[in-house]
Amino acid sequence: MNWCILIPLLVGAICAILGYLLGRLLGGGTHDDCNEKLGKLQAELDACKLSKVSIEGDLKSTKASLASSLAAPAAPAASVSSAVLIPFDAAAAKAVFGKKIKDNDLTVVEGIGPKIQELFHNNGVKTWKALSECSIEKCKDVLISGGDRFKMHKPGTWPKQAKFAYEGKWAELLKWQDELDGGK
Repeated sequence: MNWCILIPLLVGAICAILGYLLGRLLGGGTHDDCNEKLGKLQAELDACKLSKVSIEGDLKSTKASLASSLAAPAAPAASVSSAVLIPFDAAAAKAVFGKKIKDNDLTVVEGIGPKIQELFHNNGVKTWKALSECSIEKCKDVLISGGDRFKMHKPGTWPKQAKFAYEGKWAELLKWQDELDGGK
């Protein structure tokens, strides 16, 4: 018998057996373990879904109570009404504009792009409400602070557009923007 062939065959068989035994010993996972983990994950997912439904219900009731409390006092002082924040309705904005609108995104105002929005943010104007309360002169000053390339912009309608956005008057804003020429 040729020993040169027998030795590699024996070494291969021993390695195969040891590999199999080590795999069973160390890896050892069975389908039952996987099914048990899957069951736990499914239970956690169901709990999260129930929590989500509960939170959505709480949110709806809070919105309803907020709306009723805003509607109830009809004649508060002007200073108090300016402090009341109008909630942002992303769904209504998307329905009108046909795209997702972020809260206080100044680029919704026609004539304001990302660079001009950055200028306003650097000058402390970060919300539609703040822009709606700016004078046209302040808007021009913000543009001048950005350099010569921003001087050509005309911010005459920007505060009014921002007021429409802040008040959630999306249809009026879109109609007015259709009539405007680059925010002018």
